[in-house]
Amino acid sequence: MKLGFGLMRLPKNADGSIDIAHTSRMVDAFMEAGGTYFDTAYVYDNGESEKATKLALVDRHPRESFTLCTKLNAWLMCHDEASAKQQFYTSLERTGAEYFDYYLLHALQRNNYKKYDDYHIWDFVKEQKAKGLIKNWGFSFHADPALLEELLSAHPDVDFIQLQINYADWDNPDVASRECYELARKYKVPVTVMEPVKGGALANPPASVQSILKSADPNASFASWAVRYAASFDGILSVLSGMSNMEQMNDNLSYMKDFKPLDEREQSVIRAAQAALRGDASIPCTACHYCTDGCPVQIPIPEIFALKNQAEKNAEGISKKYAEATEEGGKASDCVECGQCEGACPQHLPIISLLKECRNLE
Repeated sequence: MKLGFGLMRLPKNADGSIDIAHTSRMVDAFMEAGGTYFDTAYVYDNGESEKATKLALVDRHPRESFTLCTKLNAWLMCHDEASAKQQFYTSLERTGAEYFDYYLLHALQRNNYKKYDDYHIWDFVKEQKAKGLIKNWGFSFHADPALLEELLSAHPDVDFIQLQINYADWDNPDVASRECYELARKYKVPVTVMEPVKGGALANPPASVQSILKSADPNASFASWAVRYAASFDGILSVLSGMSNMEQMNDNLSYMKDFKPLDEREQSVIRAAQAALRGDASIPCTACHYCTDGCPVQIPIPEIFALKNQAEKNAEGISKKYAEATEEGGKASDCVECGQCEGACPQHLPIISLLKECRNLE
């Protein structure tokens, strides 16, 4: 099955901890439907995702019955070569997985990719593969096609890469999904897809897009269009969906268990949806929270952007929600314009300018 279980947005208890019982039920349903690919990362949920992976998956199912991917991030939660490499060993301990079927250098961008050279991470993961602790290694990528080609040329032995592919970003010049995918095909490198639903945005798209999709198929969920779109390309190893509850799991399984690529009529529907999206002014934030790590005034940027998008449709109660969202952190007006957030943003958003636009919510 091409569907992969992304373990980034797992269900939570009232106290904010991951709901292991709920996650376990989701894992079981996924595997019973034929799913095998699970994806986590050292930095997800400050390490709690990897710990949950052990409790909900590794401790409960035979090791050979699933494949597990995690990631080493050389620019978050580490400060030198030793601490960066330690992430691998910590991930092994947290997950209890014994080895990783897939392993990624995490979120390479223009402002951080040299860290992986400086810390000798490329050679490090190859050493772990030689030891049998990694079966397949690669990198996840959030930058321009020129850098992707540079990396693929410099590392021809890469086993796979992870790209952001969705119908909203296919021709988005800031993400360049089409060009990056075409480079992967040129170099014959398999692809795992991240953000097929763009952080949930395509599960609840603008009204103009909803109308197009519902007219084409009243029974299909909005998310199904997005996931099937990404899965319909050649060379796709897995399409990751960061599922947060059993309802999302059941919906994904309903159309991915016996996956059928989009036909020409459905592709034309997607083209119409893409045209409608080009007229949408919503902030395309995926709530990955990379921008908030290191913010000197702890501004909850994704939450503020979500409220800004909501206010464009219905401003009722927004001031109260804004006050609640910023109660323990900074407000949009507190931004010191240090630029840390913009350097970390995988979507390459002009966050400083956007925060200025959000000041009217205060």
